[in-house]
Amino acid sequence: QVHVVESGGGLVRPGGSLRLSCAASGTIFSINTMGWYRQAPGKERELVATITSGGSTNYADSVKGRFTISRDNARNTVVYLQMNSLKPEDTAVYYCRFWPEAWGKGTLVTVSS
Repeated sequence: QVHVVESGGGLVRPGGSLRLSCAASGTIFSINTMGWYRQAPGKERELVATITSGGSTNYADSVKGRFTISRDNARNTVVYLQMNSLKPEDTAVYYCRFWPEAWGKGTLVTVSS
């Protein structure tokens, strides 16, 4: 069983930055793709960014150029989401996923003045 824990959420002003962390632990046989999703109030969960075991990344159009996903060099079951130039519409609960189906409980990001 794989356990996923997110951290780093909080309240930030528009234009500000925040870094989320995600750590997967437990029975892990291989380094899988990891990624971030988010769900805003009243909306469906959407993909934000992914990173493969080889380091290839993919981003939603809405966050390209502002968000960066990366994997810890020493601990390859730890990933980060650096979020810059945050907008109110980025407000959501952010979830980390360890492929195929291990999910964290989420961390809330609120962008507001």
